[in-house]
Amino acid sequence: MSVSSQSLADYARLTPDLVISAIESTGRLSDARVFALNSYENRVYQVGIEDELPLVAKFYRPQRWSDAQIREEHAYTRALAAAELPVIAPLADAAGETLFSFEDYRFALFLRKGGQGLEAGDHDQLYRVGMLLGRMHAVSRLQPFTARPALSIERFLDAPARQVRSLLPEHLSQRYERAIASLRERIAASGLASFPTIRTQGDCHPGNILWTRDDGPWLLDFDDCQSAPAVQDLWMLLCGERHEQELQLAEVLDGYQSFCDFDTREIGLIEALRSLRMIHYAGWLAMRWEDPAFPAAFPWFATPAYWQEHVGELEIQVERMGEPPLRLF
Repeated sequence: MSVSSQSLADYARLTPDLVISAIESTGRLSDARVFALNSYENRVYQVGIEDELPLVAKFYRPQRWSDAQIREEHAYTRALAAAELPVIAPLADAAGETLFSFEDYRFALFLRKGGQGLEAGDHDQLYRVGMLLGRMHAVSRLQPFTARPALSIERFLDAPARQVRSLLPEHLSQRYERAIASLRERIAASGLASFPTIRTQGDCHPGNILWTRDDGPWLLDFDDCQSAPAVQDLWMLLCGERHEQELQLAEVLDGYQSFCDFDTREIGLIEALRSLRMIHYAGWLAMRWEDPAFPAAFPWFATPAYWQEHVGELEIQVERMGEPPLRLF
Protein backbone atom coordinates (compact mmCIF):
# COMPACT_ATOMS: atom_id res chain seq x y z
CA MET A 1 0.00 0.00 0.00
CA SER A 2 1.37 3.45 -0.92
CA VAL A 3 1.91 6.18 1.66
CA SER A 4 -1.08 8.07 0.23
CA SER A 5 -3.31 4.99 0.31
CA GLN A 6 -2.17 4.19 3.85
CA SER A 7 -3.09 7.72 4.94
CA LEU A 8 -6.54 7.38 3.41
CA ALA A 9 -7.15 4.03 5.08
CA ASP A 10 -6.16 5.49 8.43
CA TYR A 11 -8.36 8.55 7.99
CA ALA A 12 -11.34 6.37 7.06
CA ARG A 13 -11.35 4.97 10.61
CA LEU A 14 -11.36 8.44 12.18
CA THR A 15 -15.02 8.50 13.25
CA PRO A 16 -16.58 10.96 15.72
CA ASP A 17 -16.61 8.23 18.36
CA LEU A 18 -12.90 7.63 17.88
CA VAL A 19 -12.20 11.38 18.04
CA ILE A 20 -14.09 11.59 21.34
CA SER A 21 -12.23 8.55 22.73
CA ALA A 22 -8.91 10.09 21.73
CA ILE A 23 -9.72 13.38 23.47
CA GLU A 24 -10.94 11.60 26.59
CA SER A 25 -7.71 9.58 26.71
CA THR A 26 -6.01 12.86 27.72
CA GLY A 27 -8.17 13.05 30.87
CA ARG A 28 -10.85 15.40 29.54
CA LEU A 29 -14.58 14.62 29.38
CA SER A 30 -16.23 15.39 26.06
CA ASP A 31 -19.83 16.51 25.79
CA ALA A 32 -20.03 14.43 22.56
CA ARG A 33 -20.24 17.46 20.24
CA VAL A 34 -17.76 17.04 17.38
CA PHE A 35 -17.58 19.34 14.35
CA ALA A 36 -15.20 18.83 11.45
CA LEU A 37 -13.33 22.02 10.52
CA ASN A 38 -11.91 22.96 7.14
CA SER A 39 -8.58 21.21 6.79
CA TYR A 40 -7.16 19.07 4.04
CA GLU A 41 -3.63 18.07 4.96
CA ASN A 42 -4.62 16.97 8.45
CA ARG A 43 -8.02 16.27 10.02
CA VAL A 44 -9.17 18.97 12.44
CA TYR A 45 -12.21 18.94 14.72
CA GLN A 46 -13.83 21.20 17.25
CA VAL A 47 -14.69 19.06 20.26
CA GLY A 48 -17.00 20.10 23.07
CA ILE A 49 -15.63 19.63 26.60
CA GLU A 50 -17.82 19.28 29.71
CA ASP A 51 -17.81 22.47 31.83
CA GLU A 52 -15.05 24.01 29.67
CA LEU A 53 -14.68 25.83 26.39
CA PRO A 54 -14.46 23.63 23.29
CA LEU A 55 -11.03 22.53 22.09
CA VAL A 56 -9.64 22.10 18.61
CA ALA A 57 -8.05 18.71 17.93
CA LYS A 58 -5.64 18.25 15.04
CA PHE A 59 -5.01 14.68 13.90
CA TYR A 60 -1.81 14.56 11.88
CA ARG A 61 -1.66 12.98 8.44
CA PRO A 62 0.16 9.66 8.84
CA GLN A 63 3.75 9.43 7.61
CA ARG A 64 4.08 13.14 6.76
CA TRP A 65 6.06 14.49 9.73
CA SER A 66 8.11 12.52 12.22
CA ASP A 67 7.39 12.79 15.94
CA ALA A 68 10.58 14.84 16.31
CA GLN A 69 9.46 17.28 13.62
CA ILE A 70 6.02 17.74 15.18
CA ARG A 71 7.47 18.22 18.65
CA GLU A 72 9.90 20.81 17.29
CA GLU A 73 6.97 22.68 15.74
CA HIS A 74 5.21 22.56 19.11
CA ALA A 75 8.31 23.72 21.00
CA TYR A 76 8.68 26.67 18.62
CA THR A 77 5.11 27.86 19.00
CA ARG A 78 5.18 27.38 22.77
CA ALA A 79 8.40 29.42 22.94
CA LEU A 80 6.65 32.17 21.00
CA ALA A 81 3.66 32.01 23.35
CA ALA A 82 5.99 32.12 26.36
CA ALA A 83 7.42 35.34 24.91
CA GLU A 84 3.83 36.66 24.99
CA LEU A 85 3.32 36.58 21.24
CA PRO A 86 -0.26 35.99 20.05
CA VAL A 87 0.07 32.52 18.55
CA ILE A 88 -2.14 29.44 18.86
CA ALA A 89 0.18 26.98 20.61
CA PRO A 90 -0.66 23.36 21.50
CA LEU A 91 -1.75 22.48 25.01
CA ALA A 92 0.56 20.38 27.17
CA ASP A 93 -0.25 17.81 29.84
CA ALA A 94 1.21 17.80 33.34
CA ALA A 95 4.40 16.17 32.05
CA GLY A 96 4.82 18.82 29.33
CA GLU A 97 3.80 16.51 26.48
CA THR A 98 2.00 18.16 23.54
CA LEU A 99 1.88 15.26 21.05
CA PHE A 100 -0.67 12.64 22.05
CA SER A 101 -1.45 9.27 20.53
CA PHE A 102 -4.48 7.02 20.45
CA GLU A 103 -4.86 3.84 18.38
CA ASP A 104 -1.97 4.81 16.09
CA TYR A 105 -3.27 8.35 15.59
CA ARG A 106 -1.12 11.30 16.59
CA PHE A 107 -2.95 14.45 17.63
CA ALA A 108 -2.58 17.77 19.42
CA LEU A 109 -5.07 19.98 21.24
CA PHE A 110 -5.48 23.74 20.95
CA LEU A 111 -7.67 26.40 22.49
CA ARG A 112 -10.30 27.75 20.12
CA LYS A 113 -9.75 31.36 19.08
CA GLY A 114 -12.34 33.57 17.42
CA GLY A 115 -11.67 36.43 15.04
CA GLN A 116 -11.83 37.62 11.46
CA GLY A 117 -9.64 37.47 8.38
CA LEU A 118 -7.39 40.31 7.28
CA GLU A 119 -8.70 42.99 4.96
CA ALA A 120 -6.75 42.66 1.71
CA GLY A 121 -4.20 45.44 1.40
CA ASP A 122 -5.22 47.23 4.64
CA HIS A 123 -2.11 49.25 5.54
CA ASP A 124 -2.88 49.60 9.25
CA GLN A 125 -3.34 45.86 9.60
CA LEU A 126 -0.20 45.16 7.58
CA TYR A 127 1.81 47.42 9.90
CA ARG A 128 0.49 45.53 12.94
CA VAL A 129 1.19 42.17 11.30
CA GLY A 130 4.71 43.39 10.46
CA MET A 131 5.26 44.22 14.13
CA LEU A 132 4.11 40.74 15.12
CA LEU A 133 6.37 39.06 12.56
CA GLY A 134 9.31 41.16 13.71
CA ARG A 135 8.72 40.04 17.29
CA MET A 136 8.36 36.44 16.12
CA HIS A 137 11.59 36.50 14.13
CA ALA A 138 13.48 38.05 17.04
CA VAL A 139 12.65 34.84 18.92
CA SER A 140 13.20 32.69 15.82
CA ARG A 141 16.81 33.82 15.53
CA LEU A 142 17.71 32.61 19.03
CA GLN A 143 18.19 29.00 17.88
CA PRO A 144 17.79 26.96 14.69
CA PHE A 145 15.51 24.11 13.80
CA THR A 146 17.26 20.74 13.88
CA ALA A 147 14.46 18.38 12.81
CA ARG A 148 12.21 20.57 10.65
CA PRO A 149 13.04 20.77 6.92
CA ALA A 150 14.51 23.76 5.10
CA LEU A 151 12.99 25.55 2.13
CA SER A 152 14.85 24.35 -0.95
CA ILE A 153 14.54 24.00 -4.72
CA GLU A 154 14.39 20.22 -4.32
CA ARG A 155 11.44 20.33 -1.91
CA PHE A 156 9.47 23.10 -3.61
CA LEU A 157 10.26 22.56 -7.31
CA ASP A 158 11.85 19.23 -8.16
CA ALA A 159 9.68 16.98 -5.97
CA PRO A 160 6.31 18.63 -6.79
CA ALA A 161 7.12 18.75 -10.52
CA ARG A 162 7.56 14.98 -10.42
CA GLN A 163 4.07 14.66 -8.96
CA VAL A 164 2.55 16.98 -11.58
CA ARG A 165 4.00 15.01 -14.50
CA SER A 166 1.75 12.06 -13.62
CA LEU A 167 -1.39 14.16 -14.28
CA LEU A 168 -0.26 16.73 -16.83
CA PRO A 169 -1.86 16.41 -20.31
CA GLU A 170 0.65 15.28 -22.92
CA HIS A 171 0.09 18.27 -25.20
CA LEU A 172 1.28 20.63 -22.41
CA SER A 173 4.32 18.59 -21.43
CA GLN A 174 6.93 20.43 -23.49
CA ARG A 175 5.72 23.88 -22.40
CA TYR A 176 5.68 22.76 -18.77
CA GLU A 177 9.20 21.36 -18.94
CA ARG A 178 10.55 24.53 -20.56
CA ALA A 179 8.92 26.69 -17.90
CA ILE A 180 10.15 24.50 -15.05
CA ALA A 181 13.70 24.44 -16.43
CA SER A 182 13.75 28.23 -16.87
CA LEU A 183 12.34 28.86 -13.41
CA ARG A 184 14.77 26.44 -11.82
CA GLU A 185 17.69 28.22 -13.46
CA ARG A 186 16.46 31.68 -12.45
CA ILE A 187 15.64 30.65 -8.90
CA ALA A 188 19.12 29.19 -8.48
CA ALA A 189 20.60 32.41 -9.92
CA SER A 190 18.62 34.47 -7.35
CA GLY A 191 21.01 33.21 -4.68
CA LEU A 192 18.22 31.68 -2.59
CA ALA A 193 20.49 28.96 -1.22
CA SER A 194 23.10 31.49 -0.07
CA PHE A 195 20.86 33.54 2.24
CA PRO A 196 20.89 32.84 5.99
CA THR A 197 17.82 31.00 7.26
CA ILE A 198 15.85 31.29 10.48
CA ARG A 199 12.87 29.48 11.97
CA THR A 200 9.78 30.66 10.09
CA GLN A 201 6.05 30.02 10.21
CA GLY A 202 6.64 28.96 6.63
CA ASP A 203 3.13 29.43 5.21
CA CYS A 204 2.29 32.93 6.38
CA HIS A 205 -0.55 33.85 4.04
CA PRO A 206 -3.55 35.94 5.20
CA GLY A 207 -5.62 32.80 5.82
CA ASN A 208 -3.22 31.85 8.62
CA ILE A 209 -3.63 35.20 10.39
CA LEU A 210 -6.63 35.91 12.58
CA TRP A 211 -7.59 39.53 13.29
CA THR A 212 -9.16 40.23 16.66
CA ARG A 213 -10.77 43.49 17.77
CA ASP A 214 -8.88 43.71 21.05
CA ASP A 215 -5.52 42.08 20.33
CA GLY A 216 -4.97 42.67 16.62
CA PRO A 217 -3.34 39.80 14.67
CA TRP A 218 -2.89 36.22 15.86
CA LEU A 219 -0.78 33.67 13.99
CA LEU A 220 -2.30 30.25 13.29
CA ASP A 221 -1.19 26.88 11.96
CA PHE A 222 2.56 26.31 12.15
CA ASP A 223 2.22 22.91 10.45
CA ASP A 224 4.55 24.02 7.62
CA CYS A 225 7.15 25.77 9.77
CA GLN A 226 10.60 25.46 8.27
CA SER A 227 14.03 27.00 8.03
CA ALA A 228 13.93 29.77 5.41
CA PRO A 229 15.01 33.35 4.73
CA ALA A 230 12.98 35.81 6.81
CA VAL A 231 11.16 37.18 3.76
CA GLN A 232 9.32 33.84 3.43
CA ASP A 233 7.02 35.03 6.23
CA LEU A 234 6.45 38.45 4.64
CA TRP A 235 5.89 38.20 0.90
CA MET A 236 2.57 36.33 0.95
CA LEU A 237 0.96 39.34 2.66
CA LEU A 238 1.34 41.39 -0.52
CA CYS A 239 -1.36 41.61 -3.18
CA GLY A 240 -2.43 43.67 -6.17
CA GLU A 241 -0.36 45.52 -8.74
CA ARG A 242 3.34 46.18 -8.35
CA HIS A 243 2.99 49.70 -6.93
CA GLU A 244 0.40 48.45 -4.43
CA GLN A 245 2.72 45.67 -3.29
CA GLU A 246 5.55 48.18 -2.82
CA LEU A 247 3.39 50.32 -0.55
CA GLN A 248 2.22 47.26 1.37
CA LEU A 249 5.78 45.99 1.77
CA ALA A 250 6.84 49.35 3.17
CA GLU A 251 4.10 49.10 5.83
CA VAL A 252 5.04 45.52 6.75
CA LEU A 253 8.74 46.34 7.04
CA ASP A 254 8.07 49.55 8.97
CA GLY A 255 6.36 47.48 11.66
CA TYR A 256 8.78 44.55 11.36
CA GLN A 257 11.92 46.63 11.84
CA SER A 258 10.59 48.04 15.09
CA PHE A 259 11.58 44.69 16.60
CA CYS A 260 13.93 42.90 14.20
CA ASP A 261 16.51 43.84 11.57
CA PHE A 262 15.75 42.90 7.97
CA ASP A 263 18.23 42.36 5.14
CA THR A 264 16.59 44.27 2.29
CA ARG A 265 18.48 42.13 -0.24
CA GLU A 266 15.94 39.43 0.54
CA ILE A 267 13.31 41.47 -1.33
CA GLY A 268 15.01 40.15 -4.47
CA LEU A 269 13.90 36.63 -3.49
CA ILE A 270 10.16 37.37 -3.59
CA GLU A 271 9.52 36.27 -7.18
CA ALA A 272 11.68 33.17 -6.69
CA LEU A 273 9.62 32.26 -3.63
CA ARG A 274 6.39 32.98 -5.50
CA SER A 275 7.50 30.65 -8.30
CA LEU A 276 8.33 27.88 -5.85
CA ARG A 277 4.96 28.24 -4.14
CA MET A 278 3.07 28.02 -7.44
CA ILE A 279 4.91 24.84 -8.43
CA HIS A 280 4.68 23.32 -4.96
CA TYR A 281 0.95 24.01 -4.66
CA ALA A 282 0.16 22.12 -7.87
CA GLY A 283 2.39 19.26 -6.77
CA TRP A 284 0.73 19.14 -3.35
CA LEU A 285 -2.70 18.81 -4.93
CA ALA A 286 -1.43 16.14 -7.33
CA MET A 287 0.12 14.15 -4.48
CA ARG A 288 -3.10 14.24 -2.42
CA TRP A 289 -5.56 13.69 -5.26
CA GLU A 290 -6.48 10.18 -4.08
CA ASP A 291 -7.77 11.66 -0.80
CA PRO A 292 -11.55 12.20 -1.25
CA ALA A 293 -11.32 15.50 0.63
CA PHE A 294 -9.28 17.02 -2.18
CA PRO A 295 -11.54 16.49 -5.23
CA ALA A 296 -14.45 17.70 -3.11
CA ALA A 297 -12.63 20.89 -2.08
CA PHE A 298 -10.75 21.55 -5.34
CA PRO A 299 -13.05 20.33 -8.15
CA TRP A 300 -11.30 22.56 -10.69
CA PHE A 301 -7.94 20.87 -10.21
CA ALA A 302 -6.63 18.46 -12.88
CA THR A 303 -9.14 19.68 -15.46
CA PRO A 304 -7.84 20.65 -18.93
CA ALA A 305 -8.64 24.30 -18.20
CA TYR A 306 -6.65 24.19 -14.96
CA TRP A 307 -3.54 22.74 -16.59
CA GLN A 308 -3.71 25.25 -19.43
CA GLU A 309 -3.93 28.10 -16.94
CA HIS A 310 -1.23 26.69 -14.65
CA VAL A 311 1.33 26.31 -17.44
CA GLY A 312 0.46 29.78 -18.71
CA GLU A 313 1.01 31.26 -15.26
CA LEU A 314 4.39 29.56 -14.99
CA GLU A 315 5.39 31.03 -18.34
CA ILE A 316 4.38 34.50 -17.13
CA GLN A 317 6.35 33.88 -13.95
CA VAL A 318 9.47 33.20 -16.02
CA GLU A 319 9.14 36.75 -17.37
CA ARG A 320 8.52 38.21 -13.91
CA MET A 321 11.69 36.59 -12.66
CA GLY A 322 13.57 38.88 -15.05
CA GLU A 323 12.02 42.09 -13.66
CA PRO A 324 13.69 44.28 -11.00
CA PRO A 325 12.68 43.52 -7.39
CA LEU A 326 10.09 45.59 -5.55
CA ARG A 327 11.34 49.01 -4.43
CA LEU A 328 11.19 50.42 -0.94
CA PHE A 329 10.05 54.02 -0.60
